Amino acid sequence: QWRRTNNDTSRWRSLTRRKVIKTPSKLPDYPHKAAILRRLFFIGRCMSLLEILHHPDARLRLKAKPVTTFDAALAKLAEDMLETMYAAPGIGLAATQVNVQQRLIVVDVSEHQDQPHIFVNPALTLQGSLVPGEEGCLSVPGVYDAVARAPQVTVEAQDLTGKAFTLEAGGLLGVCIQHECDHLEGKLFVDYLSSLKRNRITKQLKKQKA
Repeated sequence: QWRRTNNDTSRWRSLTRRKVIKTPSKLPDYPHKAAILRRLFFIGRCMSLLEILHHPDARLRLKAKPVTTFDAALAKLAEDMLETMYAAPGIGLAATQVNVQQRLIVVDVSEHQDQPHIFVNPALTLQGSLVPGEEGCLSVPGVYDAVARAPQVTVEAQDLTGKAFTLEAGGLLGVCIQHECDHLEGKLFVDYLSSLKRNRITKQLKKQKA
């Protein structure tokens, strides 16, 4: 059974504070992804950065709707989300964080930003007893705290062409996928904290925004 160690905790911080590097060329090998991502990542000049919403923005509480149209607009959105995530820098981003209420998330927990994952309409099956570990969020900047997550997940999703696939994920990848899927339900990682902590964080972010 995987357990988050001090090293796993520090990786969350280090990966979200890393320098942005060039567009990745190494592509994941699970079904129907390589061709799609190759098209995305080699037209980097067409990418654009999106605005990331920050807590307590009420739009973060909206639930995403299932994706039903798999077209060039969806591919462009995924492309821009990856570029935005890398530039932040972060290791995961949900469409709802950029004010698009669609069930789409992107994740890359690799050290060199060369293993991107795109999940459309993801559905999770959690496995194992919950394990606490430190998390952060691009929508709650500068805040890290402990959240209990399943050590392993099975993800059933679709790629950018609508093709279904299944992925088994553990470690930091599994945690990040759970975190991003929470966003699709209008839930933030601070919701797992005590009301005292959550209120303090909310006041802090409101003050920074003022």
